[in-house]
Amino acid sequence: MKRTELKEFLDFKVEQYNTPDFISSDPVQIPHQFTRNEDIEISGFLTATISWGNRKSILKNAHSLMQLLENSPYDFVLNHSETELESLSSFVHRTFNGTDLTYFIRSLRNIYQQHNGLEGIFTDHSDETGLQPAIHQFKKIFFELPHEVRTEKHVSDPLKNSAAKRINMFLRWMVRNDNGNVDFGIWKDISSSQLSCPLDVHSGNVARKLGLLKRKQNDAKALTELDTSLRKLDPNDPVKYDYALFGLGVFEKY
Repeated sequence: MKRTELKEFLDFKVEQYNTPDFISSDPVQIPHQFTRNEDIEISGFLTATISWGNRKSILKNAHSLMQLLENSPYDFVLNHSETELESLSSFVHRTFNGTDLTYFIRSLRNIYQQHNGLEGIFTDHSDETGLQPAIHQFKKIFFELPHEVRTEKHVSDPLKNSAAKRINMFLRWMVRNDNGNVDFGIWKDISSSQLSCPLDVHSGNVARKLGLLKRKQNDAKALTELDTSLRKLDPNDPVKYDYALFGLGVFEKY
């Protein structure tokens, strides 16, 4: 398939899947419950963190998580008591447990009180090449409080060769301002051109079949290769093609 034909095909698939209908089957439905930016950010970050495995399980546990946060995540993060933190101890999603969640809430409070919030960190550490260096810096800040080492595995580091799928998905939600009303576009000082595709098994396999990606592993090197290919198709909004790749893989078994 020639590049012009490939772009036409993928643009069509973006239009097909980047619609409000996508929300009901995707974890992005969780932050769509909220209107306050900080609630959207926190619910989105926590939901993205547990977005691996069975989709029904992800959605079920993400809704349960919001209930534990009294459906007011920003207020809970800033104003929780130690007793309220203890109520989180029962939470489990695969290997992410109550110990991890408790630290995440403590760290988020530190980030909003000391680092100008989630948006502030990524804005301050982003550069023209992309947001992968900013993710690395975010992880360092996120774990600056005392914590158990096991919890560190739940925030990926692209500078350690991770594709960082879940946090790139979260960043797409926050930054990309689209006509489909799926992504939120509430972070105004980061450009969609800086985003990276949330590379997973589905998008990776489809990208390889389409000739957008040659590397076999879904790691940071593969992400750089895929980003380069997608930016050639649309330098201003390359991650819109995540909808096409994901939709083709998950819904069409391409």
